[in-house]
Amino acid sequence: MIELFDNFTHWHWLALGLAFLAAELLGAAGYLLWLGISALLVGLLLSWLPMSWQLQWVSFAVFSLATTWLWWRRQLKQDKASDASRTLNQKEKQLIGTVVTLEEDVTIGVNRLRVADTTWSARCDQELAAGTRVEIVAIDGIILTIKPMTT
Repeated sequence: MIELFDNFTHWHWLALGLAFLAAELLGAAGYLLWLGISALLVGLLLSWLPMSWQLQWVSFAVFSLATTWLWWRRQLKQDKASDASRTLNQKEKQLIGTVVTLEEDVTIGVNRLRVADTTWSARCDQELAAGTRVEIVAIDGIILTIKPMTT
């Protein structure tokens, strides 16, 4: 087995990289992409520098870990940004801008507010009478911030 590894040339690494990339096209969901790119990098590096088979495999492992980690970092940042801007299935974010008529008087501080079929904690910086139309302007955790509608 060691003889097989010892005879690896840059062509073998390039072929391995292309095989990983071809297998990725069959639907591996990105898992083989980074292995393929890493094998291609080792093949290119081996075409310029002679390396032992151990160093080739260590380089492949390091490239694989590095490319996968870099992609993970980039994807995580995009996912967080996407989650922050998404309102689908996030009821509290969908409530911002909603106009509600108060069913009971509201005092300064935290009160209860009925929105559709649910009651929420609501914070207001002024006293409001029942029947006043208010707009939900912000959400802090599970507490809605409301302000009266201006006419």
